[in-house]
Amino acid sequence: MIRVLLADDQVLVRAGFRALLDAQPDIEVSGEVADGAEAVRLVRESRPDVVLMDIRMPRLDGLAATRAITADPELDEVKVVMLTTFELDEYVFEAIRSGASGFLVKDTEPEELLRAVRAVVGGDALLSPGVTRRLIAEFAARSKEPVGGAVLDELTDREREVMALVGMGLSNEEIARRLVVSPLTAKTHVSRAMVKLGARDRAQLVVLAYESGIVRPGWLG
Repeated sequence: MIRVLLADDQVLVRAGFRALLDAQPDIEVSGEVADGAEAVRLVRESRPDVVLMDIRMPRLDGLAATRAITADPELDEVKVVMLTTFELDEYVFEAIRSGASGFLVKDTEPEELLRAVRAVVGGDALLSPGVTRRLIAEFAARSKEPVGGAVLDELTDREREVMALVGMGLSNEEIARRLVVSPLTAKTHVSRAMVKLGARDRAQLVVLAYESGIVRPGWLG
């Protein structure tokens, strides 16, 4: 059973998400909170699998709450998915850099929300990959210059190649087809790159791909 915590200061948003999620046989809502401080407290108390976290909330916003959760090694298995009203929210890229596993626009289709919750628990591709790629490209272009060098020294040539494909938004299956290998082999390369670089999840591997210069925003077209 996938346990989901809802963190949003809008009661109607939480109610809508709860109704959809609780209707699924493999998902349950473990709790609801209206601000970031309560989200952090409840995550530490109940250890949900996924937190659907609004960016803008009173007391402690979603960005600060995400940092608090992802910085705690005891909460390493908790995945945070950011909720935003606008596709290109300026805070979303920073949230992903801080450890969030992806993001969803609040008016996303119900099927996409359910797919996203299940995908992030399974460690699959970034949520809403097309929109996410555009967002990361936009804000990575405004971030610091590529760091390169030592951060990539531990990777093999194949792992760098796979990291670049992850950064371009490809799933394990798409990477496998591109490199003519099995999906399991592609997944193994991705996992090894994450371990070597200390990436919390696939989303952070994408960020590192941009920051290291392996992928440049212009490559996405």
